[in-house]
Amino acid sequence: MARALASAHHRTVPAPTIVLFDIDGTLVTCGGAGRRAMELAFGDVLGRDDVGRFSFGGMTDRAIVRAATANAQHDEGAIDAVLDRYLAHLETTLPSAEGFAVLPGVVALLDALASKAHVAVGLGTGNLERGAALKLGRAALWDRFAFGGYGSDHEDRARLLRSGAERGAASLGVPLPSARVVIVGDTPRDVAAARALGASVIAVATGGYAAPALADADVVVETLEDARVAARIALA
Repeated sequence: MARALASAHHRTVPAPTIVLFDIDGTLVTCGGAGRRAMELAFGDVLGRDDVGRFSFGGMTDRAIVRAATANAQHDEGAIDAVLDRYLAHLETTLPSAEGFAVLPGVVALLDALASKAHVAVGLGTGNLERGAALKLGRAALWDRFAFGGYGSDHEDRARLLRSGAERGAASLGVPLPSARVVIVGDTPRDVAAARALGASVIAVATGGYAAPALADADVVVETLEDARVAARIALA
């Protein structure tokens, strides 16, 4: 009996853990619905539908609009107007996007994490909160995330991740410094923002970047079906 009690006493207690998931390319692929909605918004507000050929991957929504209008010197009001129209168009482009899909392993991973009382599952995404709700609503995943850090919190990705991490810590009832933070994303920008936050990072090659471009992450996997993802997050 004494030996059993000693063993229980020395058993490792899992650390409070906050995991923040990116959306596009990590949880879902939207079949071009986001870019199409942005093009329509540019047409409505600025009279042009060319948003440029650069990749949106890992960028916040506001940063996308700012980059696409960099040479036109539009003010913040114009950027706000584009984003408002973008959200309006997203409500119609998402349902009609034939390529929309939940990515491999996502549902099983969320199911596994839901049973871990020490893990708070949230979002860390450049999407505006309303855009995140629309995208994950179509995927029937929005209710899986009780909190998040969004592009509507900050244009800078590391700062929005901090907002998400702070909300996650509050949901666990612990101060942020006492919690582990794990970021799951699919772009080098996700990795860099996680490093700026001082968080661990898991990179998944289901977006626009192959594994070698994500090598600075702690773990790189081809899909979220890889058992290392849940193991790395839960550590229990």
